[in-house]
Amino acid sequence: MSSSVSSDSSDSLPLSLEGEGIAQDSKAKVDRHTGEAWGHYSVMRDECVAALDLQPGGMYLDATLGAGGHSRAILAADATVRVVGLDCDGRALAIAQERLAEYGDRFQPIRSNFSTFDPESHGFPAANFNGVLADLGVSSMQFDTPERGFSFRHEAPLDMRMDDRQELTAADIVNTWDETTLANTIYQYGEERLSRRIARTILQRRPWHSTTELAHAISGCVPGKYRHGRIHPATRTFQALRIAVNGELDVLENFLERSPQWLVPGGRIAGISFHSLEDRILKHRLKGNPLLKVITKKPLYPTEEEIRENGRSRSAKLRIAYRLEGD
Repeated sequence: MSSSVSSDSSDSLPLSLEGEGIAQDSKAKVDRHTGEAWGHYSVMRDECVAALDLQPGGMYLDATLGAGGHSRAILAADATVRVVGLDCDGRALAIAQERLAEYGDRFQPIRSNFSTFDPESHGFPAANFNGVLADLGVSSMQFDTPERGFSFRHEAPLDMRMDDRQELTAADIVNTWDETTLANTIYQYGEERLSRRIARTILQRRPWHSTTELAHAISGCVPGKYRHGRIHPATRTFQALRIAVNGELDVLENFLERSPQWLVPGGRIAGISFHSLEDRILKHRLKGNPLLKVITKKPLYPTEEEIRENGRSRSAKLRIAYRLEGD
């Protein structure tokens, strides 16, 4: 046990509820359509394919490729469509490339963050895509790889980078940021009401090295009833650190500003969010973009059957819009 764990921390508290949309009861290890073990379950897969309203010969952008589940579903649904898949995670890209090799040149993987993607630099016309899909946040595959540091189920370095080419890690944040900045980050990105108490504890017990060390210390600094609530007391802090490391909300804002311009008139854009911060941005940016008309006044949700199969889909919300003609 780390020396930074206080005497009143709950050593037996299960480190399992990883954040909004991440549930204890499903690890999503097997593809339900193919039986392949890829460590990733594509949330609302059928609803996403329907949302894109596939057109014969159409070109589709999977802006968050992951293990390729959504791309696979799109390619399998219509033998004439093509998919470009983006991911800044090199390991995910390699898995998807292997998984989708059977589709040949109908699938094109590109290592890129969706917010900085430039279609023309990759040889595509400016408005080329019949549909764009974004499955936001961290993937099950990333959560279930302990050394990535997204989860506190297993001891691992405090990393949390989706793109390992970037320098900033969660360890940098907890070991170097000042108390006010850290508290504001935990409050803003984690919606954590005990952010100041947690930030104070983090500063008092530096340096930090592992996920479990930090999670136990957080559980030890909060009131007893808070420790035994619906989620682990470190959940919101870990969400905040992950969002800060990857700049997730800024990236999403930039993506939603630029991506409607990549659509042909009538082309669809669909986004899945997993927590209120993402959903708020998605809702307002789709509604406020003059190029778009929102289809889903209220978001679509996973079916009860899907939630039973994959508890991690529980908090998913799907929103859809299309590009207006003549804009």
